[in-house]
Amino acid sequence: MTATDTKQIKVTLIKSPFGRLQVHRACVRGLGLSRMHQTVQVAATPENMGMVRKAGFMLKVEEV
Repeated sequence: MTATDTKQIKVTLIKSPFGRLQVHRACVRGLGLSRMHQTVQVAATPENMGMVRKAGFMLKVEEV
């Protein structure tokens, strides 16, 4: 399996990370999100899915 064969997900920040725990804010930043209603497309690797699970209450996730 190559890098182009990996499954992709779209992640949108729907709640503000302001006032949240440091680990939740770090997960949001690690996914590449910096402002509200921003959407990024990332690979569905175990590392990224762990960040999505940790801060999932602030995110909207869709499979691409």
